[in-house]
Amino acid sequence: MVDALVGPLERPPITTARQPLLPEQYAIPHPRHIMDDGFGVASGKGKIPVLIPPFHNHIVTAKLNVPANAKALQEAQRHLESVLQHLERQFPPPPSGVGVVVAWGLPYFQHYIPRLEKSSSHFHTGTSYPAYLPVDLITSKERGHTVYALQEARTFPSDEPPPGFGPVRLEQNDVAVLLRGDSLDNIMATTNAIFGTGNNQAGGLFKVTSIRRGFTGGAHTGGQGLASKLALAAGIPGADLIPRQSPVFLGFTTTLRDAESSVPVSNFEALPGWTDQWPNGYFKHGTIMPLSHLFQDLVAWYSKVFPTFDARIHAMFRPGVSFAPGTVTADPPEQKEADVLSDAQKYHAYGHNGSMQPVNRLQTQTTSNYGHVYPVNTAITNRGDFATLDNPFHYTSDPAGDHYSSEKSAGLHFLLFAPTTETFNRVRLAMDGEFPGGRRASFSPRSSGAGLNSVVHTTHRQNFLIPPRSHRSFPLAEFLA
Repeated sequence: MVDALVGPLERPPITTARQPLLPEQYAIPHPRHIMDDGFGVASGKGKIPVLIPPFHNHIVTAKLNVPANAKALQEAQRHLESVLQHLERQFPPPPSGVGVVVAWGLPYFQHYIPRLEKSSSHFHTGTSYPAYLPVDLITSKERGHTVYALQEARTFPSDEPPPGFGPVRLEQNDVAVLLRGDSLDNIMATTNAIFGTGNNQAGGLFKVTSIRRGFTGGAHTGGQGLASKLALAAGIPGADLIPRQSPVFLGFTTTLRDAESSVPVSNFEALPGWTDQWPNGYFKHGTIMPLSHLFQDLVAWYSKVFPTFDARIHAMFRPGVSFAPGTVTADPPEQKEADVLSDAQKYHAYGHNGSMQPVNRLQTQTTSNYGHVYPVNTAITNRGDFATLDNPFHYTSDPAGDHYSSEKSAGLHFLLFAPTTETFNRVRLAMDGEFPGGRRASFSPRSSGAGLNSVVHTTHRQNFLIPPRSHRSFPLAEFLA
């Protein structure tokens, strides 16, 4: 449906000379970007640099179908790595090819890696779970005890599932595989290689629990965006109100280049003093991936709660600001915590985007452990979210528990890459008007004054650890005996 509606996609040429892959799994080596004219279109007169992510995005979550012993896990490690290396020889990196990111949940480490029986330059013999995981040094110092970079997912004050859904599901998958690219054929071939059960495929290692499919973009060349096209085709209530050029359902570009961190700032080891993975951590070049699903109420966003363009600008960015009618790509000034709390008092409202900036940007110029100088306001995290018509997933092994429906619904598979779980938690709490030190807005985080919180409904959450490419296949299994 996406390919049929969007037409031929612009893809960079594939060269026969393959460049070495980056050690970070999650990095796209040569991301596309355009100069946006403010209305979502690439233009020679455009002034806002915008990243154009791959059009197709799929996530497959799974439990393991492998005995919890050293021999079985090490065989599985070799098997999966062989499949992944074959895929890398077959396909170039995204966007023209396909990108594979293998992420691991806490249940994998808890159940399969209880104790390391072999020593190495990274660990002592006998290191037990969770002592081999990256340590969040900043949060550990604040709390006076060890806090690890990978933590269980939690709920937040504004989390509210749809009526009748029940509480937010805090999932317990062993593994999640993120697939990204412009070619759906490439993604499906990769999915089959990893999760198929034929010869030279790795599907026997997994019990798939969900398949999550989605899309983004499609309008930067001047055509109609995928969000508008697909929502209209699916008959989603409020679809006719989505701006024609919007890359996502809520009408505004989310991938401003200046709002994304440059690799490797999201890595465990990049920022001095954030984790213990510099200079020789096993998980060096890795990161954390919080993953969630949210429904989006388009009728409430475009007509009931925020019926005017200015109202949506204020909810998305900051009360009191203004942009030309029809703006899709806005680049508002940076906001500090004091600005957000001042707006909360003055307007009894704050903007979604602005509320998170004070905790998602470097507050001082910072030199990374690699010697790169990041200026003030460099973003710490990278977004990887994408729009979906899943309800809530394309496939689930637990239709009743996940409230699966074949009826399409506007939603978001939200994910980002962050140095620690607590980095994400701080950003997500700021979205609810709560800041470090106990400072907060004085009204409900689900009120219409709290950005866009009142028009989104969270259903699922889980946090994953993305190892470096060198340890992506059953990490730490080589240290079992």
